[in-house]
Amino acid sequence: MKNATVLISGASIAGPALAHWLTRSGYSVTVVERAPELRPGGQAVDFKGPTHRTVLERMGILDEVLRRQTGGQDQTIVDATGRPRAVIPGEFTGGDIEIRRGELSEILYERTDCEYLFGDTITSLTETADGVDVTFAHAQPQRFDLVVGADGIHSNVRRLAFGPERDYVQYLGYHYALAELGEELGGGDAQMYNEPGRMAAVGGPKASAFFVFASPELDYDRTDTGKQRQLLMDAYQGAGWRVPELMARIPQAREFYLDSLSRVTIDRYARGRVVLLGDAAYGNTLGGFGTGLAVVGAYVLAGELRAADGDHRVAFARYEELMRDYAKISQRGSAGPFLAPPSPLRIKLRDWTFKSRFLLGLMLKATDKFATDIELPDYASGS
Repeated sequence: MKNATVLISGASIAGPALAHWLTRSGYSVTVVERAPELRPGGQAVDFKGPTHRTVLERMGILDEVLRRQTGGQDQTIVDATGRPRAVIPGEFTGGDIEIRRGELSEILYERTDCEYLFGDTITSLTETADGVDVTFAHAQPQRFDLVVGADGIHSNVRRLAFGPERDYVQYLGYHYALAELGEELGGGDAQMYNEPGRMAAVGGPKASAFFVFASPELDYDRTDTGKQRQLLMDAYQGAGWRVPELMARIPQAREFYLDSLSRVTIDRYARGRVVLLGDAAYGNTLGGFGTGLAVVGAYVLAGELRAADGDHRVAFARYEELMRDYAKISQRGSAGPFLAPPSPLRIKLRDWTFKSRFLLGLMLKATDKFATDIELPDYASGS
């Protein structure tokens, strides 16, 4: 087999999914992850349609994913007094199968027979004629035949192999935050409140508290959660409903995450022996298809390497050919104006969408179409 050793950066979803397939085919795989351990819990992610289900089934994890699924939950849009305005059905927010990101990551991790380097990161990549020399922040330098960047929109591998983030990541005018503030917040109900350019939700699928707000691009240290918490509290000054109560809890939130809504646009997924997978190649924050694209992309990339007997030039070209069109949904629009409409009129129009069975049906059909818009090869049978 050609290119038998593979380094994957990122141990969330795309990385372990790829490691699962590659180790099945006999590759020696190492996964490096900046975090000190698997991240538990986290926001809910979902799968839509028969394509996603087929990949999960071929991986042998469908039954376990179904066992741990959260189940779709309706979310009520309320006004400042708490009066219902509309209901977002669980089938829209949760797809066909909804599961916590941490639960899915654990399922994948348990089924990969490879080396994990937690609490470490790649510091340099130097490609040679027969491999890639890699240095790490902590581990000893090693040479790998191939390197995969499955490390998200802010991909370190993409930065090292392709160039600075600003060349490939477009800010879409919004930021979002997830905070674990206590299960009692929603009282068992999922509620969402809007003001122009701001959204706050409790008890929903993302986290116990979820926020989306319009803003100029914020400049902050991505490791400084204290500063990030303050940025969120500043953005929600003067907001109504239960927002003051939520903001008062932010400094003590046991889990907190803030990031931009951004989209990755890149003209090729591979450069030499380095290839990008998942959000690193075709991310669109909160776009609704990221997890499905990650697991399908991992399946296709591993399958093409197997079909090409490890010839990365052939496999990477075929992977991009299949995924480029399927991933086109990630290049369309942004969730920001939908979740946090910029004006009272736009908020009303968004709410009316969920009051109309016809319009809601059109949206559900569109998501089904995008989720299944690929002819999925059966690599096990060679077709």
